[in-house]
Amino acid sequence: MRGRYDEGWKEAIRTFFPHFLSFFFPSIAQHIDISKGFEFLDKELGRISRRGLRGRRVDTLVKAYLKDGKEQWLLIHIEVQGYPQEEFSKRMYIYNYRIFDRYNRDVVSLAVLSDEDASFRPGPYRFGIGDFHLEMIYPVVKLLDYRGRWEELEEDPNPFSVVVMAHLKSQETKGRGRERFDWKVRLTRMLYERGYGREEVLGLYRFIDLVINLPEDLEEAYHDEIIKEEEVKGMPYITTAERIGMRKGMLEEAREMVLEALEERFGIVPEDVEKRIRRIGDRDILKRLLRYAIRCGSLEEFEERLAGV
Repeated sequence: MRGRYDEGWKEAIRTFFPHFLSFFFPSIAQHIDISKGFEFLDKELGRISRRGLRGRRVDTLVKAYLKDGKEQWLLIHIEVQGYPQEEFSKRMYIYNYRIFDRYNRDVVSLAVLSDEDASFRPGPYRFGIGDFHLEMIYPVVKLLDYRGRWEELEEDPNPFSVVVMAHLKSQETKGRGRERFDWKVRLTRMLYERGYGREEVLGLYRFIDLVINLPEDLEEAYHDEIIKEEEVKGMPYITTAERIGMRKGMLEEAREMVLEALEERFGIVPEDVEKRIRRIGDRDILKRLLRYAIRCGSLEEFEERLAGV
């Protein structure tokens, strides 16, 4: 999972962490004392993941407390994996012991598989020789499995049921603009029909808007539909300023993705190239440039394509 999906999932987990646990991992959630609070340690996790695992990253590290009355706390390592990876279980084990080594605290590792490969189902990490045996079993959720549980998702009030529905429809409707538009409107309407509060609506609206992207004309029509819906429901939760801010944020994110791709492939990006990219105000153009930045043979080839924009 990259870009918009990364941002959307990370933001959803941070906004609805207790709901995330209870929805996907109820056997873990029942042991966590949310009333004592929890803390996200993503910056520290970034330093841990850079040690010899270049190019790999985990999504979220959370410090949470147990219900057993002890002052002891544990760390919850959450990985949202958007593509099949042969050594995924080994990677989970490496992060687990590195986090343990850093904090000297017990670590619970949880995996959410958001890819589209039904056969990718990693199992425990195991190693053994002679009388020595090592095994790490961790809970794994496969989002594709929810396709057959759609009615259950529609009836579940947990905010993460909306997250899963939006994620699945973002995958199923690729390249089908009108169908994608219809689902984006339908899922957003659901936020008001379920009676969520303003902060819940805003958080879920942001996720839906990030993962179900539309061409500019349909994006405009979508926002018009939601404004009408808010007027009918008498729930003006999302102000015009917030909508504009969200759209500006998405544009800035798209620009950064193009620049990051160029920097990763060719090193330092010339200042004039960066300025021209930052002046682009059309997300569709930026998406095309990102694809070209990933596959072009040289920075010069990219500059020629950029000149034609």
